[in-house]
Amino acid sequence: MDMTLRMESWPLKQPFSTSQFSISRSITLTVELRDGEFTGRGECEPHEHDAGIAQEVLRGLEFNRPLIEAGISRQELDRLLPAGPARNAIDCALWDLEAKRSGRRAWELAGVALRSPLTTAYTISLHSLADMLADARSNRNRPLLKVKLGRRESLAIVEAVRCAAPDARLIVDVNGAWSFDELARSAAPLAKLGVELIEQPLPAGGDAELASYRGPVPLCADESCLDAASLPALSPGYAYVNVKLDKTGGLTEALRLAESAKEKSLRIMVGCMNGTSLAIAPAMVIGALAEICDLDSPLLLARDRAPGLRYEGSQVHIPAPDVWG
Repeated sequence: MDMTLRMESWPLKQPFSTSQFSISRSITLTVELRDGEFTGRGECEPHEHDAGIAQEVLRGLEFNRPLIEAGISRQELDRLLPAGPARNAIDCALWDLEAKRSGRRAWELAGVALRSPLTTAYTISLHSLADMLADARSNRNRPLLKVKLGRRESLAIVEAVRCAAPDARLIVDVNGAWSFDELARSAAPLAKLGVELIEQPLPAGGDAELASYRGPVPLCADESCLDAASLPALSPGYAYVNVKLDKTGGLTEALRLAESAKEKSLRIMVGCMNGTSLAIAPAMVIGALAEICDLDSPLLLARDRAPGLRYEGSQVHIPAPDVWG
């Protein structure tokens, strides 16, 4: 088996900003695994805003090239690499390769019924109140908006988005910017504005206070839930977990996390980083198991990979075989 690694840069339509960082382009790592006439592909975003870490991920895969090219299995890969973006790209390429060898779709191999289309949230990035209002107006007809919040003007932002998009379902993503007191103060007003979910209100590692949360809006763990091994330590205040393949280290562990979460009566959201359609296609397998899908990154890019997924508004269709799986 031969491995090809390629770093790529994808400009965004507009800066993507959260309470933690702002970027104007996405740096991705594409992996191709060629085995005779078949080639499997996978993609990860090594780090959302640090090109130096992306280079470290690339060097790590080069170091392990002999073991990977010897014909590594997904089970062996789990033992070789830790959860994270590097393993994700290889794991998804192995799923793609297996699908092509077998002549079956990857979700069939995973035992998942993937039906098209999935409805994705659309992200309103954290900018000035005026810019977020304009973004919400431009996307007011989308069925589900995800609003990025930070340390200031949270209620004013959601009020503005609700005014601009009165019929849209709303979820908010805080990326760990709040204190517990701010969460407790904000939950009821957000519920009145129709917010259905608060994602990662407190910093990862600081969730102990959430055990006493009794607010009217359910909470979703993102940075606090990486893979199945992180579930035992997860605060009981969470009702959802956000499954992202770049966190779990691939579709294999993402399936394991989703199954383990459901066994613990946790509900599933599937999310993404800022990748192309090649990163989103395998995440759609988890989307078939999720109540909430946040798979909009190709919509935020100035241009997507070709061939790519077919989006119609907020509907994303099953990937064609030449895209993935």
